[in-house]
Amino acid sequence: MLKINLDIENGTAIFEPDSKLSVTDFKSAARVIDAYIKDYGKLKGLVIVTQKIPSWESFTALLSHLSFIKDHHKQILFIAIVTDSSIGDLAAHVAYHFISAEIRSFKYKQLQEAQKWIKDSSCE
Repeated sequence: MLKINLDIENGTAIFEPDSKLSVTDFKSAARVIDAYIKDYGKLKGLVIVTQKIPSWESFTALLSHLSFIKDHHKQILFIAIVTDSSIGDLAAHVAYHFISAEIRSFKYKQLQEAQKWIKDSSCE
């Protein structure tokens, strides 16, 4: 399941996956992000917080994840991956080549630092 918290005041969303990701998770995420974009424009930041990076329930869920990225990466300015998993650093380095957003990886205990990085980052 993917828990989604939207902070409209700061233009950020926090995604907290706690089990394998499903097609429903990405549909829910798209609804939340699309509604924000429609009302306010680009999302300043997305913070993904998980101690361990989860996998997907199915191949269809993986495709939904890739579709979510393709449809939204130009609408999100900064992405913070907050995890103790070494996959977080790898994901940030690989995604850098495919995603418009500036991406940075943080340790799981550094959630506040990740949020501050997004809040203090320039949108220019």
